[in-house]
Amino acid sequence: MLTGPLPDSFGQFRGANLQIFLSRNSLSGAIPKSLAQADFARIDLDRNQLVGDPSPLFNNRSKSLNNIILSRNLFNFDLTGVVFPSGLWILDFSHNMIYGSIPTQIVELPNLQQFNVSYNRLCGEIPQGGNMQKLDSSSYMHNRCLCGLPLSPKC
Repeated sequence: MLTGPLPDSFGQFRGANLQIFLSRNSLSGAIPKSLAQADFARIDLDRNQLVGDPSPLFNNRSKSLNNIILSRNLFNFDLTGVVFPSGLWILDFSHNMIYGSIPTQIVELPNLQQFNVSYNRLCGEIPQGGNMQKLDSSSYMHNRCLCGLPLSPKC
């Protein structure tokens, strides 16, 4: 089991199809800003004790990033202004302390197959359209005040 912070040196990784799998550890602290310099295809950091705002890793900067799994951490940031990579297939932010609303840009992701923001502090209307129609209520449950389908017909 790995403990402590993620090393800054991880941002020096270069190459195509980079993947980082460090789930189910005891990693702590914020994600180093240097990691935003690497072009990851997949980021899986779930079930750690990471904090802060991970959005610089994926905020519309990477065309190859298709899989982001950051569930079961202590991330605390405003999701409202995040812009996701166009090739995103999987996004799991469940079980964190994320607040704000779900960006409407999420409906424009043609390959999105899995999306989970349950157990956070999100509010506002769930964006409708695109692949969002395929998701059930379990993707959104236990948030502060999310509304709209599939949770409730109206806000």
